[in-house]
Amino acid sequence: MAPQDHRITLLGKPGCHLCDDARAVVERVATELGVPWEERDITASEEDHATYGEMIPVTLVDGVQHDFWRVDEDRLRAALRS
Repeated sequence: MAPQDHRITLLGKPGCHLCDDARAVVERVATELGVPWEERDITASEEDHATYGEMIPVTLVDGVQHDFWRVDEDRLRAALRS
């Protein structure tokens, strides 16, 4: 699967400094590899808040949880190249 065939979703909330750090990593890797990504605010969804509230930021790759609290840039890059 080519990197462009993947999709990254970053789950976070406003005012979260770890989310700001994660966003920078996701944006850098996504831009480098040409992978689309989106950011979702967990405070806009009761389900997201209940599921991920204590884990943000959470990174999903193709809808599957990949990382939480911190984004490992090398690990994310490797997942998108597989």
